[in-house]
Amino acid sequence: MDEQPVRERRDADGPGPGGGGPHALGRRAELSEFLRSRRARLKPEDVGLRDFGRHRRVPGLRREELAQLAGVSVAYYTRLEQGNGQNVSAEVLSAIAAALRLTDAEQAHLTHLAKPKEHRKKPSTRQQRVRGSLCGLLDTMDGVPAYVTGRRAEILAWNRMAAAVFGDWSQLPPQERNWARLVFLKPEYRELFVEWDQKASDIVSYLRMDAGCHPDDPRLSALVGELSVKSDEFRRLWARHDVKEKSHGVKRLHHPLVGELSLSFETFALPDDAEQSVVAYHAEPDSASAEALRLLASWGTDATRAGTAASGSP
Repeated sequence: MDEQPVRERRDADGPGPGGGGPHALGRRAELSEFLRSRRARLKPEDVGLRDFGRHRRVPGLRREELAQLAGVSVAYYTRLEQGNGQNVSAEVLSAIAAALRLTDAEQAHLTHLAKPKEHRKKPSTRQQRVRGSLCGLLDTMDGVPAYVTGRRAEILAWNRMAAAVFGDWSQLPPQERNWARLVFLKPEYRELFVEWDQKASDIVSYLRMDAGCHPDDPRLSALVGELSVKSDEFRRLWARHDVKEKSHGVKRLHHPLVGELSLSFETFALPDDAEQSVVAYHAEPDSASAEALRLLASWGTDATRAGTAASGSP
């Protein structure tokens, strides 16, 4: 028999920051919604089960099917999906992650949500600061757009080439130097990123990962609440519960001065502060994008002004 929807219950840890509203980051609610969303994306045939064609009143696998795959009782899994994960073992979480076909990032997120006493990091109210030597390193990376990101998708430091390509963030108030705010609230960035939908999805997935590690962060909750109110697209992507770690890839841009750019990027977490990462971009040697970067470097402040226009600054 199909399961009935689980009645929502108040998080035993109290409401998340932001007053416990629809965008609060309460741990139990996050755990419950994450497990449901991962279960909903699977079909019986995806995991080797027979589908007898019965009408399903919920999308994806039933709880009893997931429990069977993970080797736990339906009652046990149901309690976990209701947010009661305090006593769950690492072995059971690993079995459930395998049954749900979770990625490494998703499994880490599940563990953060289910076992917060072991994995939750205390929320920090200190301002994020970048070491002076790291800022100096960015400045020496001539011709390479590079910047440092921190918690909540905040942009903490950057070099001249990053300003030429992405915009002179020094012209923005500090609270607006944030990738999530730029991508969802600045129309200019919709034009800058050729695959804007992918960039937007990535940013939300990074924020979800951050929320799993820091569910008690009031500034993160406030950011999520603000973006949920101001952007229908952010609200839709946030409801998907996708998580992702920053890594590497290719970004295609449409720059106001040099036109199309195809840039590969790499992300490097700092060894002494895993919450800060250096992101550096480069073009294929002898490519049109490499020539465009050389032009931007040679134009100096003129290129930075063009980047400033792209970021919507006066």
